[in-house]
Amino acid sequence: MPLIKNGEGIEDHFVTITDDAPLPINGTIVSLTRFKAERDTLLARNAPLGVRLKSAESPEELGEDVHRLSLIVLEFPIFRDGRAFSWARMLRTRMGFTGEIRATGHFLYDQLAFMTRTGFDAFEGDFTEAQLARALAEMTNVYQPSADRRRTIRELRAV
Repeated sequence: MPLIKNGEGIEDHFVTITDDAPLPINGTIVSLTRFKAERDTLLARNAPLGVRLKSAESPEELGEDVHRLSLIVLEFPIFRDGRAFSWARMLRTRMGFTGEIRATGHFLYDQLAFMTRTGFDAFEGDFTEAQLARALAEMTNVYQPSADRRRTIRELRAV
């Protein structure tokens, strides 16, 4: 599946592995279950590591280890499940995560702008760089505060 990060199509250097698969040398994405079970071994490898969270799994379960990860993949099992928006915002604002937050699963073009506002910077999906750029340019003013700290319409009116 194509990967777009920071508005550009890139080659994915990470490999998602199942819980029972052997670990590759570098660039591994594991489930939260495997991360918890093999935490010490995974972190001791000192290699780029990502954790894939299902929509029902809170990033708070990663604790302070979140800052030792290169990437966190948040799943959208269905476009109506918006928990990943909350998780991305929590990662950026409350937990101070500065690594890559990648969206995967079933999300819509109409959700891309808000996804970036909440903290996503990479997307696995069936759309192009041009479509992402267009989605991000469609909304010039915003109503909801978010991780990007853009001034809301209410704040602009108060000036």
